[in-house]
Amino acid sequence: MTANTESERVAERLQRSSARLSYDPDVDVDWQAPLVDGAYGKAPERCSLYGTELWERLDEGQRAELSRQEAAAAAASGIWFELILMQGLVRHVYNSDPTTHNAQYALTEIADECRHSTMFARSIAKSGGVVRRPSRSAHRAGKLFGAICGPALLFAGAIYVEELADGMQREMMRDDSLQPMIRMISRIHVIEEARHISFAKDELGRAWARHGRVGRELIRWAIAGMAYVATSELLHPKAYTSVGLDPREARQAAAANPHWRRTKAAWAAKAVEHFTEIGLIGGPSRRLWRRAGVLD
Repeated sequence: MTANTESERVAERLQRSSARLSYDPDVDVDWQAPLVDGAYGKAPERCSLYGTELWERLDEGQRAELSRQEAAAAAASGIWFELILMQGLVRHVYNSDPTTHNAQYALTEIADECRHSTMFARSIAKSGGVVRRPSRSAHRAGKLFGAICGPALLFAGAIYVEELADGMQREMMRDDSLQPMIRMISRIHVIEEARHISFAKDELGRAWARHGRVGRELIRWAIAGMAYVATSELLHPKAYTSVGLDPREARQAAAANPHWRRTKAAWAAKAVEHFTEIGLIGGPSRRLWRRAGVLD
């Protein structure tokens, strides 16, 4: 089976799966239901300050509020990256034969990501999230990433961010103590992103094979930088100020917090394992992965 035929086979399978199991967040999320008073947005032990002295200063209501604000910040970063991904997928289709299953599945994924971004935006507004946009540095980095990324970098970036979100949201959707809205949104995203990850891994395999030694080393540095920024964007200073904490002190405490480092590493584990297997993580750029807190 040729690479092109294999690409078509994978895309056709994913199209069939999309037809069988896709969601409409306007219908499948109960936006009219009130939030459950006091319910967390994510498990306490997955909050960035859990186990620190700052965490001990917060009362139970503040801890729950911080968890909701951190969940909203993660949703805002999800919108930011999905917009970058959609730009790349549009270019992918622009350079493809639109009659192929590959191009048509890419269009299907773009439609999925449009719905996901709208869903995340509504969840931020519904939960009273104070974080609505990425940091200015991430916004600039996203524009650069979108401008320079070829297929290998595009699909590697998609795998990293989607696996990171998947690790977080699989925990959320199974936790009965969390806000029901957040659990349902997590379930929708996990199910639909599984197809996106499969598509990205298939495309990355072919794109990575086309690069030589120099090209691969450049991609290693670029994806390490992207992973560092994307992981950093899971937190935002406004989330801390919402519960009366000094954002500089809180970010320093989070950066030094072994619980938070283990959390990030657990969520990113599948992407890190896959990238290590294919040689995308290696050499001097490993330092950036360590700084991101997802690699020992």
